[in-house]
Amino acid sequence: MNIGAIEAGGTKFVCGIGNEKGAILERMTIPTTTPSETLKRVVEFFEGKNIERMGVGSFGPIDLDPQSMTYGSITRTPKPYWSHFNLIGELKKHFSIPVAFDTDVNAAALGESVWGAAKGLDSCLYITVGTGIGVGSLTEGKLVHGLTHPEMGHIMVRRHPEDTYTGHCPYHGDCLEGLASGPAIEARWGKKAVELVDKAQVWEMEAYYLAQAIANYILILSPKKVILGGGVMNQKQLFPLIREQVVNLLGGYVHHKQILEEIDSYIVPPGLGDNAGLVGALGLALKE
Repeated sequence: MNIGAIEAGGTKFVCGIGNEKGAILERMTIPTTTPSETLKRVVEFFEGKNIERMGVGSFGPIDLDPQSMTYGSITRTPKPYWSHFNLIGELKKHFSIPVAFDTDVNAAALGESVWGAAKGLDSCLYITVGTGIGVGSLTEGKLVHGLTHPEMGHIMVRRHPEDTYTGHCPYHGDCLEGLASGPAIEARWGKKAVELVDKAQVWEMEAYYLAQAIANYILILSPKKVILGGGVMNQKQLFPLIREQVVNLLGGYVHHKQILEEIDSYIVPPGLGDNAGLVGALGLALKE
């Protein structure tokens, strides 16, 4: 079976053809410009590929309510030109096949649970730390939705005592995304994250914010695996800093060996690497 997969990001659309085993057979990356320009190239990629179904994991916020008049749309987003664009409606104009739709991070969480670091588990959390911060959650085998979809990248965290940066988020200022995303790091320190590798203070502060969030997610959702991806997490020195601070913040209250003895195998990088979102889109299509 040929399955179409789209990881629709604010910077780029990654399109792929895969199969039910989670293998990506062909892929292409398209810069995210205007909806008309971007979708034209997306449609051209999939035409003639004999895909039988499609999965789309998208940046958001998005409308996931099948009963809604605007189902399949990106709703109010700071990304220019994309607010209220009906992404799924446009795709269905060109492809008369089942199209599954969810957030990019929910797709990645699903992919990791089927083929990646959380394989075989019915519960995991996928956190991406990059241009923004997004979190997808699989709980009891189901992707978490509700009134809309979780926006765990925008939770409030305690400010680091040495942090004077006001915050990058246009909605909340110093929420988690506003303090710990890639653009926040660059704005605070005057350089991109990749240029700050040797600055210990940068990564101690970054871990301070991410560990708070993860401790809260553990207390609320109790995931069986926490997976951290995205461009900022390519700084591998972050993982031990985050793990140590999560253990300290929980203070022994979550009395489980995964936290107390096996934290290194509990908070981990994606097993699917940079393909988590794209492979997860295959998973969405198969669930549909």
